[in-house]
Amino acid sequence: MIAHTSTDFHFTVDLPYHEAAPLFGAWEERKWAPGWEPEFIHPTPAADREGSVFRVQKGAHSSLWINTVFNLSAGHVQYVYVLGELLITRIDIHLKTNGPGRTDVAVNYRRTALTASANDQVRSLAKEDAVSGEEWRGLINAHGATLKPAR
Repeated sequence: MIAHTSTDFHFTVDLPYHEAAPLFGAWEERKWAPGWEPEFIHPTPAADREGSVFRVQKGAHSSLWINTVFNLSAGHVQYVYVLGELLITRIDIHLKTNGPGRTDVAVNYRRTALTASANDQVRSLAKEDAVSGEEWRGLINAHGATLKPAR
């Protein structure tokens, strides 16, 4: 049997929607996510938009990503990535305004092993996903704090 997981988390960032939403693009994520260095294949120069394709190297593994939805006006960003012949992941992000200076974020990770030998990895990643909200919130809020003097 092949492992498949679905994990949700929610959090609120202390940034207005127009500042928070772009940070969920792969290129803009570099501003708040330490070690996140996507290598854009398309477009060049790199830009956050639907259909962008990039590679992420993490340790010995390389994953190939595609941005399947990038609709900031609707508050929807989605990625699909494949990690070798091990697993495929869909990350679905929904954003909405929560007052003048806050943005609510809902994230769903769906992971599927591509081989039974990746089942444990899929389950382990799902456990990490479940606790990612607080980390993302902290990192994005810390980035947002650097923007406040410029406002």
